[in-house]
Amino acid sequence: MEKILEFQHLSKTFGSNEVLKDINFSVNKGEVVCIIGSSGSGKSTLLRCANLLEKPSGGQILYKGENILSKDRDISEYRTKLGMVFQQFNLFNNFNVLGNCVVGQMRVLKRSRGEAEKLALKYLKVVGMDQYIHARPKQLSGGQKQRVAIARALSMEPDVMLFDEPTSALDPELVGEVLKVMKELAGSGLTMLIVTHEMGFAKEVSNRVVFMDKGVIAEEGSPEQIFNHPTQERTREFLKRTLAQNV
Repeated sequence: MEKILEFQHLSKTFGSNEVLKDINFSVNKGEVVCIIGSSGSGKSTLLRCANLLEKPSGGQILYKGENILSKDRDISEYRTKLGMVFQQFNLFNNFNVLGNCVVGQMRVLKRSRGEAEKLALKYLKVVGMDQYIHARPKQLSGGQKQRVAIARALSMEPDVMLFDEPTSALDPELVGEVLKVMKELAGSGLTMLIVTHEMGFAKEVSNRVVFMDKGVIAEEGSPEQIFNHPTQERTREFLKRTLAQNV
């Protein structure tokens, strides 16, 4: 299998606080990898290091076998290969829905407006938001905003989609519409790295689940293995606590 992203001995410290410690794992082409764990375990920091929103303190990140932290790498070009969906949507309030999905393509990828709009409409349709192209973000619900954010990231046609707890800022009744879109994307063969607290979703769509605890990867394996037969005591404790809250 082709490795798209690979983390080797990755570490990240903020002052004296070591948030990531010797992280080693990879994401293969077409794979859906979910990262689970308690708040403060380093999940979001790992994702922010992946697209260099945070600069790692040590180790390597390989993209298709090349270390992106080497001095001669074009970071801007690398970032176009990764789509990022944030907790808080991060839409541009001064653009309508279509504009949000077009602006990055034109400015960063230098696509023509016609080409950019064609791709934007294609992906807005995928997420069920093509009827709202003239709406401004303030006119949309949280779930609609997040679906537009997903379409915006897809419009760049990245190699990997990164999702940082994409449903955590949503009202409970809006979570389902975003997870439904993500399930469909997972089924389409898109490579996805997802930080999530939605255990049912992780169990259903992942090829692999990574459990993080206190800045380390405590355990990783298939959803069946992690959810039904975890080997680590802290994995068992986390799942017991989390699944009890969801009952």
